[in-house]
Amino acid sequence: MTTGAAVLILLVEDDDAHAEIVRRNLADFRIANRIVHVSDGQSALDYLLREGAFAEGGEPAPWPDLILLDLRLPKVDGLEVLRRVKAHPELRRIPAVILTTSAAESDVVCAYEDGAGSYLVKPIDFDKFKGLMETFGFYWLAWNRFPDC
Repeated sequence: MTTGAAVLILLVEDDDAHAEIVRRNLADFRIANRIVHVSDGQSALDYLLREGAFAEGGEPAPWPDLILLDLRLPKVDGLEVLRRVKAHPELRRIPAVILTTSAAESDVVCAYEDGAGSYLVKPIDFDKFKGLMETFGFYWLAWNRFPDC
């Protein structure tokens, strides 16, 4: 991604309310962000690998600059999605941030062992969740630099 360009985020989240909180809070940033939302792990893999519903049509969808990934997902769980992304030679450089309700130490350890760039636990309280997304937005979208891949 070049400086000043829109950041494309793949949001992998099965809870529509959580997805909306993420969308609304990231939309408030000055950086022009585009969010592609999928609600299960298989759809995330299909999008990233350009398979299934994402294989059809002319130009393939661009790969995201960042993956926001829940762990407890239908069809394929988030850790398996992460493993597959990090094993893929063209996808492994894409930063993957875990955004989940699980604070279990085993999940944290597995996520980092599998290549997560960060692990964030979603607060139950709406205002705290909003604050987390604001902090996340400033760090990942304003200050962080992404590789040109």
